[in-house]
Amino acid sequence: MDKRKAWREQEQRLVECWNTALTRYREAQAEVEREQLAPGGRASEELRLRAEAARAEIDAVRRQVARLKVEFSSGKRY
Repeated sequence: MDKRKAWREQEQRLVECWNTALTRYREAQAEVEREQLAPGGRASEELRLRAEAARAEIDAVRRQVARLKVEFSSGKRY
């Protein structure tokens, strides 16, 4: 029973990380788009880097989700 509780907590943390990363990415993308639409039409390098970092974070969480799915499918979880 302890393992199941630990797994559920891990899954919940992963969902929270996903939501946080997605929010960060959307905010950064919105800022980049706003700057591109403004006169001059160029987003700052800092904003682009923030958007790329947020995207990398989403990819990392996606890989963690894939690992958990493999563990679940192979019977190592639950």
